[in-house]
Formats: sequence, structure tokens, C-alpha cells
Amino acid sequence: MRRYVIKRLAQAVGVLWAAYTVSFLVLDYLPGDPVSAMAGAGMDSGEVDPARLAALRHEYGFDRPVLVQYADHLGRAVRGDFGDSISTGRPVTSTLTDALPQTLQLTSAALLLAVLLGDGIAVAATYTAQRWLRQFLLSLPPLGVSVPTFWVGLLLVEVFSFRLRWFPAFGNDGLKGLVLPALTLAVPTGAQVAQVLAKSLLTALDQAYVETARAKGASRWRVHLRHALRNASLPALTVVGLLVGQLIAGSVVVETVFSRDGLGRVTAAAVTSQDIPLVQGVVVLGALIFVATSLVVDLVYPLLDPRIVVASDRRASFA
Repeated sequence: MRRYVIKRLAQAVGVLWAAYTVSFLVLDYLPGDPVSAMAGAGMDSGEVDPARLAALRHEYGFDRPVLVQYADHLGRAVRGDFGDSISTGRPVTSTLTDALPQTLQLTSAALLLAVLLGDGIAVAATYTAQRWLRQFLLSLPPLGVSVPTFWVGLLLVEVFSFRLRWFPAFGNDGLKGLVLPALTLAVPTGAQVAQVLAKSLLTALDQAYVETARAKGASRWRVHLRHALRNASLPALTVVGLLVGQLIAGSVVVETVFSRDGLGRVTAAAVTSQDIPLVQGVVVLGALIFVATSLVVDLVYPLLDPRIVVASDRRASFA
């Protein structure tokens, strides 16, 4: 188990380093001049005093070689320092920590709703004996995946805010203001969870151990939840870990549609103003959240199936 944990931690560090490096190179080679944009010169640096531009480039380190910038920024990033925002002048870390709670609140609520929605549809579809009901429930996940997130948000706002007036359409107005944005993110995410879990459950229900449990007199409900669901949950758990990154990315659209403060709006503003330090901080923070979630999922695997650790240790011993 110890070797398994160390291996997963090493992989997590590698993913974070790769995310930082790729984001640094991509942002460095993008067209445009963030210093000119900050100085109010648009894309033409000739409209501003060249000495002023040179001073700003020196202040933010853009006049140094790329490798020197990379080494310096990476060393500071390891300590949690991503520099100052070009557009606001505030430390990037402070900007992100101020916006993070709202986004975590939104994505956590959306993930909880997605898991409940996806598990509910998958279990109901595979448990019911009514063929028409099973077909209907199994047709819902493909529909949920195919519908654009922004369209779901606009539809929910139209129905539940403008017509029924149950929930506010915009802002961070407590729990009521969280319902519609969380549902908007949860619909496509829950649909993907339902697709994977339903397929895994149908496969598990055809296995020999399920027939053995039935032969021993276990009830249909116990067989379905105790035996089949536990083994079928591993693929769905993997999908949930991967979907955390999708939820973070989807928050950009959802927070814009619902005018919520959070990482989504910070990202949109940073990209618009070519705020390279802030964009890179957002990328690394998103990668950190994704890696942490994937690490938790990897550590939960052995609790559901101890054979995973045994197989991992066996491969390591042969290597």
C-alpha cells in the first residue's frame, strides 16, 4: 500500500509540473503584448512612451530570456508565488484565494448533484423490470451529454427565474442563488456518470458471482446494491475524478451566464486582458484541484477492490 501511495504522489507531482510547463510555453508564444495592453496601448506599443514600456517589461521580467523566466517563475511557483496580476497589480495568489471559495462551492454542489442524478438514473434503469421504463431512463444520459451547458443554464433561468420566480437569475445570493448554476453544471456531468455506471451495472449483473448470490437466497435489491453496484462503481468513480476538471472548466461558462463571482469570471477577465501571470495561476490551480481529486480517487480504489494494490505491487516487483 505504501509503494502504491508513493507512486501516485509522484505521478501527481509530474502532472503539476507538466501543466505549469505547457501553460508557460503556450502563454509565452501567444501573439500580443500584455505590457502594451496594460499601458493602454492596445497592440501598438508606439502609442506609449517606449521608456515606460521598457520599464514595465523589466518590472515583470519580460525582457529576460525565456529559460531564465521559466526557471525563476517555476522556483517561485513551488513556493506558491505566481507574481502580481498585470491588470490589477494584486498578487495572483490573493486574487485566486478570494475567488476560489465561490467556485469550490459551485463545483462541489454540482458534483454532488451529478453523482446523485447519475447514480439514481443508472440504478433505476438497471433495476426496473419494465422494459419501456428501462429504455426511457437509458435514453436520458445521451440526451444530457449532447445538450450544451449554456443552453441548459438559459433554459433553467427562463423557467425557474423569469416564469416561476423560484430562484434568482444572477449573483451569489446564498443557497437559492446556487441551485440553478449547480444544476446547469450537474446535468451533463450526471449524464456521463449515468452512462458509465449503467453499462457497468448491466455487465456486472451478468457475472457468475451475481448468480451465486441469487442462488444463496439474497434478495434482488441486495444483489443489485451490495454485490453488483460495488464492483460496477470503479469505472464510474474514475469518471467522477476526471469530471472534476470538466466542472472547473464549465464554471467559466456558468459563472458568466449567472454573473457569479469566482474563478470563471477571473479567468475570462485575465484572458481578455492578456494577464499572463493570472492565467497561469488559474491553470496551475485547476491542475492542482484535478490532481488532488484524482489522488483521492486512486486512494479509494483499494478500499473497493484490494486486488488493485496487489497487482500494482506485483508489477513493481517484476520491474
